[in-house]
Amino acid sequence: MVLVQLQPAQRAAPTPSDLLALAHNPSPDARHRLLLGVVALCDACPPTGELSPVLGEIFLTLARQAEREVRKVLSEKLAQADWAPAALVNVLALDEIEIARPILASSPVLQDEDLLRVLIEASLEHQIAIARRPHISGRVADAVIDRADPAVLMALTTNRTAEISTDGVRRLVEHSRRIAALRGPLTRHPLLTEALAEQLYQWVGTALRQSIAARFTVDEQALGAAVYDAVEGIMRPAKPEQAPPDDADRDEMERRLVDKLQSAGQLRPGLLIRAIREKRLSLFAHGLAALGGFTVSQARAALAAPTPEALYYACAAVGIDRAVFPTLLVELRKLNDSLPGDRGEAVWLRGALSQGSAGRAFRVLVGSEQSELQAAV
Repeated sequence: MVLVQLQPAQRAAPTPSDLLALAHNPSPDARHRLLLGVVALCDACPPTGELSPVLGEIFLTLARQAEREVRKVLSEKLAQADWAPAALVNVLALDEIEIARPILASSPVLQDEDLLRVLIEASLEHQIAIARRPHISGRVADAVIDRADPAVLMALTTNRTAEISTDGVRRLVEHSRRIAALRGPLTRHPLLTEALAEQLYQWVGTALRQSIAARFTVDEQALGAAVYDAVEGIMRPAKPEQAPPDDADRDEMERRLVDKLQSAGQLRPGLLIRAIREKRLSLFAHGLAALGGFTVSQARAALAAPTPEALYYACAAVGIDRAVFPTLLVELRKLNDSLPGDRGEAVWLRGALSQGSAGRAFRVLVGSEQSELQAAV
């Protein structure tokens, strides 16, 4: 069997007479042994400079006639060889991925033009192998980013040796807005700048924000404002507007709107951000109460409290990110006679809190009945 001949047993390189005997034998087995014998001979005595065109053509002809397992072994043997014929290396690089992978991973013969050709012509697995190749150039990295395939971008993002430009990292951060898997590797990427970290901070979760904060000097209030702006996708008006009066008719209208949204399954935390944007304090109170399962009186008690602690717990209970809360608090105070007050510590800086725990803490602070506490457990 041919496979017996392919075992990587340690043996001396074949002599020229051995190769000559194989060359005179037209059988497929002899052709395979001749091909691997020539490779072994070149490994033992590496050619200086490029191979002659004749020898390169012999390699290419024999490789094209070889079976799959022979081509696979050939790829492994040539992966580190700087003397390997360029034409043969390129043929192997475009072969099926199990054959191409060793060549794509480390062949010193492959140039940028060769890698770019594989990116265009070969499979997704080939593209991933190129994105993982050590020390790929900025030109190849840009081509990978241009293709924007999530799996290939992930491979590139985890390749710490890739020569990615600052603009390339910026584009990866932009892609991470839609490809969540990129966010973790990007927070740890050595080429991530502080400016890009602030941009990435806007759409990562609490754990990744802590990772960013550990690497960079993070202004949580400024970044919270950026997240706050991103929720609704609109910028603050140039001049603050006065809130409309909260009369009984308006309060009833806001309550009905919240009831309608809740009945339709459309009530979301984003409504609270929108309510503050539109200077609708009553809508905020009704929405907070409905989302958290609180009474409107409890929500309003938190808004009128001397400290922002209860309001923070209420907002955390309905899913508002703690990075957003400082900016939300500033906007609320503008609408609500500087309430809640500024006594006490900034509890939102203590760390992440589950929604359930936040809801229970809120009910304790606003003095809920014992039965409500038991129901929340």
